[in-house]
Amino acid sequence: MAPAEDIFARLKQDHDRQRALLELIDRTHGDSEERSELFERFTYEAKSHAAAEEQALYSTMMRKPETTDETRHSVAEHHEIEVALNDLAATDMSTGVWLTKFRQLKHDYLHHIEEEEDGHFKDFENYLTSEDEQHMRDVFERRKDDECARAEVTPKLKEDAKE
Repeated sequence: MAPAEDIFARLKQDHDRQRALLELIDRTHGDSEERSELFERFTYEAKSHAAAEEQALYSTMMRKPETTDETRHSVAEHHEIEVALNDLAATDMSTGVWLTKFRQLKHDYLHHIEEEEDGHFKDFENYLTSEDEQHMRDVFERRKDDECARAEVTPKLKEDAKE
């Protein structure tokens, strides 16, 4: 596997794990311990992945004028996903509102990672140097662990949820 493929394969591994968690969450019902645990795992996974991806991949791609627009688009979507996760965390899991919001998040998240895998990653490979590839590999794993340790399922108060 070529070095650039290494980092993209690693990012896709995370995406595959996130897809599986979304499917498991979608099969749960009500305010169950299973739903709560799976949602928390997904939230930690998604937030830490996004932060590490931004610091490893997107910071690199932002320095390349040819990929700036794609990079900005993906980083903006990361923010939108984080807002949706925080909103879900503050919504009562036993309600249909939670399930509706979750399914919208699932749709948006799957669209986001498919767009990255099928478009952005392939485009980005054309602009990477060997130094870029080494930097991305080094930074991603280190930052993912650090970010996962700092990630939070927020907010805790139901009144902080968007209506």
